[in-house]
Amino acid sequence: MELKWFEDFLSVARSLSFTRAADERHITQSALSRRIRQLEEWLGVPLFDRKTYPVTLTPEGESFLATASETVFSMTHLRHDLNQRFRSRTAVLRFAMLNTLSLTFFPDWIQRLNLQQQLGYIRMCNSKPSFVEHIATLHSGETDFLLTYAHDAVSLIHQLAPYPMIPLGREWAIPVCRPDSGGQPLYPINPDGRPIPWLSYGNHSFFAHALAQMLGEHPLPLEAVYENGMSANLKAMTLAGGGVAWLPLSLVHEELSNGSLVRAGSSEWEITLAIRLYRQPVLRNPQAEQLWQLIQQSETAHAA
Repeated sequence: MELKWFEDFLSVARSLSFTRAADERHITQSALSRRIRQLEEWLGVPLFDRKTYPVTLTPEGESFLATASETVFSMTHLRHDLNQRFRSRTAVLRFAMLNTLSLTFFPDWIQRLNLQQQLGYIRMCNSKPSFVEHIATLHSGETDFLLTYAHDAVSLIHQLAPYPMIPLGREWAIPVCRPDSGGQPLYPINPDGRPIPWLSYGNHSFFAHALAQMLGEHPLPLEAVYENGMSANLKAMTLAGGGVAWLPLSLVHEELSNGSLVRAGSSEWEITLAIRLYRQPVLRNPQAEQLWQLIQQSETAHAA
């Protein structure tokens, strides 16, 4: 059974003429007659009395008329509704990103792009508690784009190798703490000194993976006193004097300027990170593809 059979039937029922209905349906009369026969065979009853002129509906045809009209109306509106929903959904630009980047990098960066071309509706995927779950948003198709830090020490980043990528900049994770009354670090980093209260990322965030290698190669007398996978939360505890935390420079730039936080150690304890944007291999949303092209052009011009 095909919907066009119902539409053919309704056309003949309105005009009571196979000739006029064929013209209306933009097919030959023989093709229309064949499709009406197929519908009648599927239903198991004749729908038209072809012996009369003009043709007339049989009692079964009269009964079928209301159902056919309702079916065509419902299916047409359903198709339109689903199409509109699909267009609405695919017009959304879906981003997943590490929480820190959503606070420090993304707002200004996306606004600069938005000034060049109206990007439309942007939706942030729900924040994930671990770095591997952020990567999974790309694997599963939950997002069009993944904005992330990258570092060779983080082996999980290699899972993203098959995905197209654009480098967007750099970031530095630096150890910071509150100053003492003299403006010096309250908890200075000293490999041979006393235990240092450490505000840890735990084991699952990006920075946890990045720090693990550095601290493995250059051990410090760190004593974990607090754990939180979110940089912004660690920053709040650092400002309260809870200990030392490795935080993105962009997240604490203002606090370093006004002296409410200070560097707890020299540059040798910093970690240099790349900022990268990954995308799905095939972007089914034309707006997402346009955005990718815009980013490529923007980054090429910036590099030049």
